[in-house]
Amino acid sequence: MRRALFICSRNRLRSPTAEAIFAAPNVETDSAGLAPDADYVLSAEQLEWADMIFVMEKQHAVKLKQRFAGFLDGKKVVCLNIPDRYQFMQPELIALLKQKVGSRLL
Repeated sequence: MRRALFICSRNRLRSPTAEAIFAAPNVETDSAGLAPDADYVLSAEQLEWADMIFVMEKQHAVKLKQRFAGFLDGKKVVCLNIPDRYQFMQPELIALLKQKVGSRLL
């Protein structure tokens, strides 16, 4: 069973879309945001739970390492380079996520 955590800024558009589309019988998913006003703010427990962490932008990877360095040992962090210009479940966002995440969760 793979456990994938998707992180963006406010957990309203990109990371919840990824959480929804990659949930499968062999993949558990979760999502969070790094901003203080995120719908679900990232917790240390989520990082401990995940075996793969996907961030939407390079700035998210930097903030993640600054705030949670002690929880990232042995964790794979992948930057998807998806800018914040898509709506929740927008077809273009879904296609981009499938292209960039794709086989990483198999």
